[in-house]
Amino acid sequence: MSSKAEQKEKRKRLPFRWHKQDTELTLLALPTTIWYILFCFLPMFGIIIAFKNFRISGGFLSNVFKSPWVGFKNFEFLFKSNDAWVIIRNTIGYNIIFIILGIVLPVLFAIMIGLLHSRKASKVYQTMMFLPYFLSWVVVSAVGWAFLSFDKGIVNSMLVNMGGDPVNWYMEPSYWPFFLIFLNVWKGLGYGMVIYLATITSLDSTYYEAAIIDGASIWQQTRYITLPMLKLVIVMMFILSVGRIFYTDFGLFYQVTRDSNSLFNVATTIDVMVYKQLKTATVGMASAAAFVQSVLGCATILTANWIVRKIDSDSAMM
Repeated sequence: MSSKAEQKEKRKRLPFRWHKQDTELTLLALPTTIWYILFCFLPMFGIIIAFKNFRISGGFLSNVFKSPWVGFKNFEFLFKSNDAWVIIRNTIGYNIIFIILGIVLPVLFAIMIGLLHSRKASKVYQTMMFLPYFLSWVVVSAVGWAFLSFDKGIVNSMLVNMGGDPVNWYMEPSYWPFFLIFLNVWKGLGYGMVIYLATITSLDSTYYEAAIIDGASIWQQTRYITLPMLKLVIVMMFILSVGRIFYTDFGLFYQVTRDSNSLFNVATTIDVMVYKQLKTATVGMASAAAFVQSVLGCATILTANWIVRKIDSDSAMM
């Protein structure tokens, strides 16, 4: 019997008791619970809009109840669109790459920084890698334009000075998958690294001292101590990332690419398509797309957790 099952069995045998500490913890959790009810559960009532021909012409609630039912008609635009395959492929394809790189690179850099003996150098590197996380995509878009502009961009100026021809970057789809992946990694690397680094710094140093006495190399310490200790955090981050596989960062795919029509096949995702639909169509279609994203995200996160539980039940979240 696994340790979790044993603990569950022990809890069943214990008689129900309400301690003073339970009251204190309940009061402590009360504000968060109220916040979740008000801003996370009550708004779920809005799901009904996905099944109605909703029009904004007065009060919200009166419009919701007066709008006629249209069944699954709002969902048709998502799946019957001529570009549905391209949009779904971009959304899932980019997210798979982001999930892999979003785990491998932060873990790698966290281990490297954790091995540094100089605390000052470690803080400097952490700060430098964390700073891009605070930049908005609008600012990143402006910086990207400064580099990639056809007539005034730094990159084209360098190409011309070296005798080459300028490139119209915003009209060349072949380059943008690499640009988008690079920018996503660059912006999120520091945030992910801090999570793993916090775990590494909290590990018991006696493990490493014993390993050094036994003659273990740095690679052996990493393989047999650090990585096994990070496994739970890595699995947790993986499951949470999988739950967002049908969502994309709107700013990355819309702001950075400047909504260039030439980049449609490589930069249009579900979120970008929904925004464009909102400008020309109805709220119901956007709600339907968001509903599909939520359902599929919930299904994928439960599936990922189920697979993890089958492989290693102690690493599963639920």
